[in-house]
Amino acid sequence: MSVQIKLIACSILLTGMIGLAGCSSNNEAGNSESQATAPTETAVTATSEPEVSPASTPAATAPETAPAATSSPTETDKDSTGSNSQNSDKQLKELFELAKKGKVPGVKYAAHTGLIDEVEADWGKPDQQESAGKGIYATYTDKHVVFGFNKGSLIFDVRSSDSALQKLKLKQIEATLGKPDDTKVNGEDKIYTYQANDQYQLKFIIPSSTGTVDHISVFSEQDSFNNMAG
Repeated sequence: MSVQIKLIACSILLTGMIGLAGCSSNNEAGNSESQATAPTETAVTATSEPEVSPASTPAATAPETAPAATSSPTETDKDSTGSNSQNSDKQLKELFELAKKGKVPGVKYAAHTGLIDEVEADWGKPDQQESAGKGIYATYTDKHVVFGFNKGSLIFDVRSSDSALQKLKLKQIEATLGKPDDTKVNGEDKIYTYQANDQYQLKFIIPSSTGTVDHISVFSEQDSFNNMAG
C-alpha cells in the first residue's frame, strides 16, 4: 500500500515539474519576442537630427567687412600745396643763378657777352625788330625770347615769356628771393627788380590784370648806355 502511494506521489511530482518547465520555456520565448520587436531608446537617439550650434550659424561665422580706406582730402591738399611750393622755390633759385651769368632758361646767349649777330646766325632774322628807349629789341616769337641790344650789337637785355614762368606769383617770388630791391610801375605792369650781382638785374614783370608773371628780364644796365653813338 505504501509502495503504491509513493509511486503516485512521484508521478504527481514529475508531472508538476514538466508543467513548470513548459511555462518557463514559454515565458522566455515571449520575453525574447518582446525584446526583438520593441524599439530601444538608443535607436531613437541615433536617428534623430542633431541640434545646430549657434556658433556655427552664418551670422556668427560671417567675417565683418572692413571699411574701404579713404584718403583725407586735407592731407592730399597739403601734399599738393607743398609740392607746388617746392617746385616754384627750385625754379626761382635756378632763375637767380642763371641771372648771375646774364642768362634766362633755355637760351645760351647772355647779356653783356652775347652779340645779336651771333643770335641771327643761329636763329635767323627776328620776327620783329624795333627801337625802344636807348636800344633795339629783336623778337623771336617761337622761342618766346626778346633780345635788347645796343648799336654795337652787344646784348644788354634778355627777356623770356616761356609758359613755365607765367605760373609764378609775387608771393612765391618773395617767399624764395625776399622783397625786391626795386619796384616800378609801367602802365598796368609792375616791375619787381632783384640785384643778382654787380653786373646783372633779374626783373619780374607782372600785369595787374593777371597777378602772374608775363615775362622776366635779365638786364645789364651799364651796357644799355653803350650805344656807340658818334
